[in-house]
Amino acid sequence: MVDAVVSYVVNKIGDYLIQEAARFQGVKKEVESLRNELEWMQSFLKDAERKQVDNDVIRKWVSDIRDVAYDIEDVLDTFALKIDEEETPNIVQIKEETPNIVQINQVEIPKGMRRISASIKKFSSIFSKDSGHKTPNHKDSSSHTESSSHTESSNHTESSFFSKGEKVVNQRNMGKKIEEIRQKLGDISRKREQYRLEDIGNKGEGKDNALYRLKELRRATSFVVDDHFVGFEDDAEKLLAKLLDKEQPRRGVISIFGMGGLGKTTLAKKLYHNNDIKNKFHDRAWVSVSQDYKTEDILRRIIKSSHIVLEREDEESSRSKKKMSAEEWELEKQKIKERQFKELEKMSQEDLERYLQKYLTGRSYLLVIDDVWHKEAWESFKRAFPDNNNGSRVIITTRIREVAERSDEKVHVHELRFLNPSESWKLFCDKAFQTSNADEGLKKLGREMVEKCRGLPLAIVVLGGLLSTKKPQEWRKVHHHIWQHLRDDSIQISFLLALSFNDLSYELKLSFLYLSLFPEDFEIHVEKLIRLLMAEGFIQEKEGQIMEEVAESHLKQLINRSLVQIEKRCWGRIATCRVHDLLRDLAIQKAKESNFAYYYDATIHSTPPPVILSCRRQAVYSEVDRHLWFQHYNQLSRSFLFFNQKWDESLKLTQHLPPLFTRFRLLRVLDVEGSQSKNIVPQSKRSLPKEIGKLIHLKYLGLRNAYIYHFPSSFVNLKRLQTLDIYGVEWILHELPIDICKLQELKHLIGNFRGSLPVDNLTKLQTLKYINIQCWSKINPEKLGYLRELRIESDLALSKEFDLEPIGKLKSLQILSITLLSDQSFASWQALAHCTCLVDLRLSGKIEKLPKNMEELLPNLECLKLSGTILKDDPMALLENLPNLMILVLNFVSCNEKKMICSANGFPRLEILQFDFYALEEWQVHEDSMPMLRGLKIPEISKLRIPERLRSIPPPAEWECEDGSVPINNSSYFQP
Repeated sequence: MVDAVVSYVVNKIGDYLIQEAARFQGVKKEVESLRNELEWMQSFLKDAERKQVDNDVIRKWVSDIRDVAYDIEDVLDTFALKIDEEETPNIVQIKEETPNIVQINQVEIPKGMRRISASIKKFSSIFSKDSGHKTPNHKDSSSHTESSSHTESSNHTESSFFSKGEKVVNQRNMGKKIEEIRQKLGDISRKREQYRLEDIGNKGEGKDNALYRLKELRRATSFVVDDHFVGFEDDAEKLLAKLLDKEQPRRGVISIFGMGGLGKTTLAKKLYHNNDIKNKFHDRAWVSVSQDYKTEDILRRIIKSSHIVLEREDEESSRSKKKMSAEEWELEKQKIKERQFKELEKMSQEDLERYLQKYLTGRSYLLVIDDVWHKEAWESFKRAFPDNNNGSRVIITTRIREVAERSDEKVHVHELRFLNPSESWKLFCDKAFQTSNADEGLKKLGREMVEKCRGLPLAIVVLGGLLSTKKPQEWRKVHHHIWQHLRDDSIQISFLLALSFNDLSYELKLSFLYLSLFPEDFEIHVEKLIRLLMAEGFIQEKEGQIMEEVAESHLKQLINRSLVQIEKRCWGRIATCRVHDLLRDLAIQKAKESNFAYYYDATIHSTPPPVILSCRRQAVYSEVDRHLWFQHYNQLSRSFLFFNQKWDESLKLTQHLPPLFTRFRLLRVLDVEGSQSKNIVPQSKRSLPKEIGKLIHLKYLGLRNAYIYHFPSSFVNLKRLQTLDIYGVEWILHELPIDICKLQELKHLIGNFRGSLPVDNLTKLQTLKYINIQCWSKINPEKLGYLRELRIESDLALSKEFDLEPIGKLKSLQILSITLLSDQSFASWQALAHCTCLVDLRLSGKIEKLPKNMEELLPNLECLKLSGTILKDDPMALLENLPNLMILVLNFVSCNEKKMICSANGFPRLEILQFDFYALEEWQVHEDSMPMLRGLKIPEISKLRIPERLRSIPPPAEWECEDGSVPINNSSYFQP
């Protein structure tokens, strides 16, 4: 994990040198030298992390590098903070009188010499030796720093003079700090040489090494069969039919894909040992590949596994067999085996391939390649396996979707499901109650623990085995700390899951660890996650892709590697995801090892432990109920994520916001996952404290359901802000600062906006929702060239039709949703032809007729939802020609036409169709229409006549094509 931290800091240094070049001009060489030193360290880190399992010295060396990397990040961010303060003279001042009272003061303008003295003291405090790892006394240090900084000069000349003086002091202090860090890096390099760390690691690679033992434990063999095979009977039946299919004589590849511990290898073994399989194939072989493999080694193990060598006895051996007794022949066979195995070791890869090719020609075979991590693995030796046109088969098991799908030109991918509740319980009972019957109390505890395993066989098997050795009174202890007990009881669980983590790139490691911040069993909103990852600095732009697309790609890679599960899909996109609790537990362990994050829950911890002093990200799972809770946290924290908070009079957090804004000056992320409350905070207390202006590093601010009424003018200090999410259920935000147009980095603006919204100059804005029509009418869309998602809602009657002409100027628009009152209509749709990127269109209002040229207007449209009262004509004749349409929802009370027709070749890509024409009597669908349809929801009208083939099509998955409030984590504010 430290390699990910170091790589992240190296990239951050590069970003600072490019984006903040002018500010870092005086210390550019020193900063570049730090980057070079870290890059040298990187070359040793990956190998060192792999070897630290066995060696405390290496483990300490790795942790020292991590700490130095964090020190460098602190120096850079603090330096940038002080420069920003010099350039932002209107930052409000805080003076803390007592722990319970926060007072806003206007500091008197000091004289010049006092300003220099205060500046020197300020920088001495900021760059104190242990600032990155120890929390200073809050009253003595924090309040002193705040009261002696950020003052304004009485005239421009004095301000300019002392500004230059401050920069000199700042650069000198930074230079000293960098020199200290370079000395630490030098010490780390010397220790590597002094203790010969490379040699220590190399000596540990033998059979006594823990890593080697774990790998051997993981390597599956064909002759070990699990008698407790529960579930997957339907999967086995389908795959067995594929393996035995006589209609497919060409060599075929079947990929079994799924999360680690799901049972891929167990299922493959069941197929391998099936009697029908044994009778069909002349030869069977099993080989485990894993992450590090050599093709020659794989070929040798295949030959040994299939006993090919022993079956090719020469004539002399056959004659010897006739002259020997059974015992003598067994000894002779062993000698032949040893001799031939020695010959195998001498053969090159090419010789081995020829050997197999020659032997298998004309024979049918089944080859199982278990635990494949790279799509090139099968490709590297498949030329040794001829396609004899006799039904030979290859089974590949993998955790990675890309490997499953791209291993061969002709591949059948089978994604393995999780066990259902009844299968999970049966598997658990087979393991836990082998020798005794359980009472109702144990069964209740058992069911609760099995439910937490969420259908993962490995977790259920280990849990059952563990509890089978426990006394009934000990079950509750396991119940309270289930994942800790499973880790302690089975080293295989930690190692098996860690394999997936260790195989990730550093960017994916950071993204995966970030998922651990969300609570257990939490449904994660994907759009929010993407914006959080961007704000953390974990996402780097790539050529041809914006950061949001790169972050989405990272998430999809984690999904395809079976580390993240898709929870809900809405409108063709992944809306929410989830992490299995075992994987979340792995992420938490890795995060704690690297001081990446700390997790606080008042129901578990009475007092935050000292470890959080060095953690960079804090997740708080319980309501904040004490005023000085934040004094336990690292002042250099970068992120605070609060969950399960209530924005009402009982929420103590509203008292803590000013000191939070003052104390944690380097925050990049502040998100409060608030829930809707009946006891809404009075309007007089709905203002965001003006101390928010101190968080000039802030990139993400989420205050959902906070019912914020007013934003202070200091809010415009947040010049790095990328996301502002202040959406609230049934809530209207009345005002944002008029100078919000100065927040040039703002990309995502989400709330309930009315009145004036000066966003015309926000040229990077990509998301704007939810805005009323009057507010939209005052915005000039010509400068919003990067806007990708726009949602407009009407709450007042319009004097004329809604004009779509301004929207036609949004060239990058991809998602458009406009909701009018039922008697309000749209003007001409022709302007939408200019929105060539539009893929998702949802219009609600008075829609009586559709444009005649729909396929010309919206050729790239994938999702379409239209809502209204009465549609005059059959819409299908116009909509069926949309070439890319995948989801169509028509929510109309009625249609004047009693008969609806879908003609041949219509809707070539349509997957989901939903309509509400209650007066419809007949629906004719040509057999060549809608060939891809998989979800159909229509009104239950007894007189409606529809084609028979459509009756068997199930309705779409829940929330797959729904708008409005979608439940997520027992709340209802999630908007797809």
